[in-house]
Amino acid sequence: MTLLECVTQSAQQLTKAGVAFGHGTQNAFDEAAWLVLWQLGLPLDTPLAPTADADNPAAVRRLTSDEQTKVKALIHTRINTRKPAAYLTHEAWLQGVSFYVDERAIVPRSLIAEVLVEGSLDYWLNESTHRVLDLCTGNGSLAVLAALVYPDVMVQAADISAEALEVAHINIERHGLHQRIILHQGDGLPNHGGPYDLILCNPPYVNAQSMATLPPEFKAEPALALDGNTAGGIDGMDFVRRLLRDAPAHMTEQAILVLEIGNERTHFEAAFPTLEVIWLATSAGEDQVLLVSRETLLTL
Repeated sequence: MTLLECVTQSAQQLTKAGVAFGHGTQNAFDEAAWLVLWQLGLPLDTPLAPTADADNPAAVRRLTSDEQTKVKALIHTRINTRKPAAYLTHEAWLQGVSFYVDERAIVPRSLIAEVLVEGSLDYWLNESTHRVLDLCTGNGSLAVLAALVYPDVMVQAADISAEALEVAHINIERHGLHQRIILHQGDGLPNHGGPYDLILCNPPYVNAQSMATLPPEFKAEPALALDGNTAGGIDGMDFVRRLLRDAPAHMTEQAILVLEIGNERTHFEAAFPTLEVIWLATSAGEDQVLLVSRETLLTL
């Protein structure tokens, strides 16, 4: 069996088993390629085009019996446990940057990473932008990206989960940013470290109906990072309501808040019908990440 045949067969198995994607890949072939290449210790960007020329010998490379056995075991684990692939490989990639991840934290996939790296926020920021808060930081990926994109800022990464912050600590050390990123455990906005010039937040926002029907792969993640109804609501906006109410007191005069609400725009607009926000373009569309200024938040 060649490498390409192995990936193709693995993809067919994933498809037949009905596994869910969305934790770094969007289809069975990409997921299979990730798992197979990782298990074989090959670079994740190994070309898999079915050509036998000298420039691309990898795809037609034949796997040993031992390699095939190891791949089959990993694919079976993915299918039988329904754990996201990132929990099996302990690695996820966001905007080309590698992050450690395990079951203590949600798999990083925030669309805020795109607006950070692509410079979509630069219009609203200036030389006075010095303090950044990554609220609901999870494994710390957005805090790390913010520190990499803006080398002159200090970042505070906050989360209610002590276990998630343990993972964030690993990633901060991994990228050598321990002198510029400070961790904070707490529920909501920190009482120290501000006021902030920029607040990033990918909060728990999934509505109650969607929470009840999540695929097993998403249920394998900490519910605390997904469920937006922990204060008794059903629209997924419990945390967001508190955040938008309290944020101005933690922001500098010209500060902005960048908030991801995923597929919950309808619920967001129903909860805040008079709030004027700016929707930012991402690969998932222009209705998943929003920007709002402190001045606008004060109108609530």
